[in-house]
Amino acid sequence: MTIQDILAPENWLSASGGPRYVQLRRRLERAISDGDLPPGTPLPPEREIANMTTLSRVTVRKAVQPLVAEGLIVQRRGSGSVIATPVTKVEQSLSRLTSFTEDMARRGMAVDSTWLERGVFMPSPEEVMTLGLASDDSVSRVSRLRLAGGVPLAIERASISTRLLPNPLMVESSLYEALDKLGNRPVRAVQRISAANLNGADAALLEVEEGIAGLKIARISYLDSGKVVEFTQSIYRGDAYDFVAELQLPRNKT
Repeated sequence: MTIQDILAPENWLSASGGPRYVQLRRRLERAISDGDLPPGTPLPPEREIANMTTLSRVTVRKAVQPLVAEGLIVQRRGSGSVIATPVTKVEQSLSRLTSFTEDMARRGMAVDSTWLERGVFMPSPEEVMTLGLASDDSVSRVSRLRLAGGVPLAIERASISTRLLPNPLMVESSLYEALDKLGNRPVRAVQRISAANLNGADAALLEVEEGIAGLKIARISYLDSGKVVEFTQSIYRGDAYDFVAELQLPRNKT
């Protein structure tokens, strides 16, 4: 079935079917769920959809935007709209200190990374304060796009003192594995999780719409001695991650 057949109004539009934008939205939802519009299928521009459906561009926009919000359609500047690839939700425990690689390996998912930055730099004021660096210290930065099953899930930007990670090129797959080899694997961490609307650059990397909700996580990891090892700021896709924490109530004293 072609996109012209799917959008042809005689196949779905009726006077008794409710608001026109609702009928179009349902038509697109059904085509996506039935596989008539498989993942990766490009949609015509809004103007062309309006011509095909005999609807106004405003009506088309009202039909498409809820599907974008639900993650069924992805809109990208310069490349138009496409049917989104379904993303399997990943649950990550907040009670265990593990790396992304270790998390995905436990789930049997193939992990891949695209390096965004890997080198030694002069530290920023935030890195100096968080890592407890001296003014003449340098910092190793490893930033990458993390993918599981070919789907981009997170952007990780980690900073480590060169005293603990002299050569960031040691990090191949897992940062914690590299730190473990140096005897500097962290044993505990404090994480701060907040909501964030993704900017254009991060949204493009994660293949989602700009401004969509994501999860921002700032993590500070420590050695057993209490020394700070790692300062990582990550952005996770809000549609792909659930963070789970186990809580225990204190027992009543008798």
